[in-house]
Amino acid sequence: MLAGLFTVTLLLSAFLLFWVQPLVGKLLLPLLGGTPAVWNTCMLFFQGMLLAGYAYVNAVTRWLGTARQVIVHAALLAAAAFFFPIGISEATARGVHEGGNPTLWLLGTLVLMVGLPFFAVSTSAPLLQKWFSKTRHASADDPYFLYAASNVGSLFALLGFPLLVEPNWTLGEQEKYWAWGYGVLALLILACAFAARRGETPQATTGDRRTTIDESAAVENDEVEAAGDDVTARQRLRWTLLAFVPSSLVLGVTTYITTDVAAVPLLWVIPLSIYLLSFVLVFAKRQVLPWRWMSVVLPGAALLLTLVYLSGATEPVWFLVIVHLIFLFVASMVCHGQLAGERPAARHLAEFYMWVAVGGVLGGLFNAIIAPLVFNSVAEYPLAVVLACALRPVGAKRSFIIGWKGVKVKELAEDAAARDDGRAWRNDILFPLAIFALVVGLVLYVPRLGLKPVEDAAIMIGIPLLILNHFFARRPVRFALGLGAVMLAIALFSGARVSTMYAGRNFYGTLRVVDDPANNMRRLLHGSTLHGRQYTDEERRCEPLSYYHRQGPLGAVFETYHARPASPNVAAVGLGAGASIAHSRAGERWTFYEIDPAIDRIARNPTYFTYLSRCAAAPAETVLGDARLKLRDAPDGHYGLIILDAFSSDAIPAHLLTREALRLYISKLAPGGLIAFHVSNRALNLEAVVGGLARDAGLEARVFNDTVHEPDIGKEPSHWAALARRPADLGALAADARFVPLDESKHKFEIWSDDFSDIISVFKWL
Repeated sequence: MLAGLFTVTLLLSAFLLFWVQPLVGKLLLPLLGGTPAVWNTCMLFFQGMLLAGYAYVNAVTRWLGTARQVIVHAALLAAAAFFFPIGISEATARGVHEGGNPTLWLLGTLVLMVGLPFFAVSTSAPLLQKWFSKTRHASADDPYFLYAASNVGSLFALLGFPLLVEPNWTLGEQEKYWAWGYGVLALLILACAFAARRGETPQATTGDRRTTIDESAAVENDEVEAAGDDVTARQRLRWTLLAFVPSSLVLGVTTYITTDVAAVPLLWVIPLSIYLLSFVLVFAKRQVLPWRWMSVVLPGAALLLTLVYLSGATEPVWFLVIVHLIFLFVASMVCHGQLAGERPAARHLAEFYMWVAVGGVLGGLFNAIIAPLVFNSVAEYPLAVVLACALRPVGAKRSFIIGWKGVKVKELAEDAAARDDGRAWRNDILFPLAIFALVVGLVLYVPRLGLKPVEDAAIMIGIPLLILNHFFARRPVRFALGLGAVMLAIALFSGARVSTMYAGRNFYGTLRVVDDPANNMRRLLHGSTLHGRQYTDEERRCEPLSYYHRQGPLGAVFETYHARPASPNVAAVGLGAGASIAHSRAGERWTFYEIDPAIDRIARNPTYFTYLSRCAAAPAETVLGDARLKLRDAPDGHYGLIILDAFSSDAIPAHLLTREALRLYISKLAPGGLIAFHVSNRALNLEAVVGGLARDAGLEARVFNDTVHEPDIGKEPSHWAALARRPADLGALAADARFVPLDESKHKFEIWSDDFSDIISVFKWL
């Protein structure tokens, strides 16, 4: 009965804790352009508040008796209730920091929105386990099974949010139901406190400094008996490191997935669910999936991930995502399994959880704050992969051998003497250096053979990885350093054929401007996706290239618009290199809505691109900020053409493809005007979303999926949809055979709203 009460309370606490995270993230996401960094910053905040909660529990359980703990905690729960309901005011939305890094603004907003309620709920897991450990229950000496129960509640919340909660409840309803759940939790916590007080052992009350002489003696005896198992500084450091690596990994994987697909709750919660599942499995009483099995799998998983990551593969998306998620699970099991195996006695429970939380916060701080300042690429993710491999237990005796005929397992005898041999440790440094030299040589020589890109990657990356697997796997540090050497050599020398003119990173992602003299071309890359291209020779510099080519869908849209402009004003959501301005004509006025100030600086710098400075026939201003917020300030009926071309790498800001967003666009569209949606995407069938929105709004729609790739003239395949109020407003597009009506028999239409966006239904599985 007692264990059941505590288990139910912890389940509800964890459910609320991990329900509010995607809820708050989704509330804030539209204010900052839907960038994946919003979730990383939110995670840093939540990890920080979790650490504060654990530090609070460590303090009150060390300095206060149970009775006073209950009084203090009841006051905390009551104070947090004054922060309801959770939500974003209009003043908060208008106060978004523009033109710089909004991280501090976002963290401050999170404190005001949900700081104290989240802090209060975050204290439940360690506090209730501490109270339970003081009772006469048979499991009181090892209450860590309750930690597994807590993580089960977290999993229910994370998986239930996109599958059950989000499709059925609006954000306002979720805010209300979460507040009710908080009230129930407060009552259950008080019930646990009452039950713990009734069932506690006599020694349990000695946490209060005002104890009787007998109780003080009991405490003294306890301390004498436990003197041999005090926590050392080395243990604290190891707990922190074992918690740091999975924390950094989960954010790295999340950034990878959301950058190339979409920054939406479903794709946030899957990596976080895997991360929490590892806690459930390793802290459970019965080891369903022993973590030591995972230490055997880890080298093979790391090699496969490295091969996929370094090859630059972008399709099929589902396979790439699965590879990253598998490594996250295996690495989390290995690190968290060691944490579970090294957990201290119950008397150190609160401190143990606090140091685990410290590691989690440091992982979030490294990924969300430090890495964007230190690195101009996403280097934190491969670094975490290398660290995870280095933390693998030395005793793992197997590794996966990848052969031409498949994958088999080879037994590797562990050489205990080699671990203590000084020559072996020297080789842990020298062998990775040799691998680095080998990869550099391959990278510089193999491209001269004229092989296909897949064959190049197989030789330059595959051969060194096979060497690592055969000769390095039994020594974790050597294997990890060798893996890092491969990654570093590829990163430093693989771009030798092109010149990087600019490399930068900020809150909104990573940017590179690369010069390709062999093809007289310059490219703008956002993450892994091309965002603009321009010829560098004088004769062709004003030709709009890639997705904006005159012979592509957007060229046809501009021909129709210029034949009968509904208004001389043109709005373009998303600037890129500024290629679309090459379609401009005298007498027009262009407005670009761009959230990333770095993009604007690059596009306007003639050292990089000259579309805006030398190819524009019309004046063009840039409005910095999220388009949903900034378009509201434009006059109604102002624009004759609105171009929606906002991407973060290949990820779409989902809040720009909702029913509410389309209503805004229509209100700003002049009578007879056109809306052009760029729906090219490797992972998502956005045509189905635009079709659903158009039908829902009663608009006419045509789509042109141009699959023709003509590199000789700089034309990329692109997929565009044109929307208008009436068939006549489509002009020549209505008669253009390339622009076809949207057909629901081919794609089931989806209607996204600010309260709901279903990524699974439009995912391209093949």
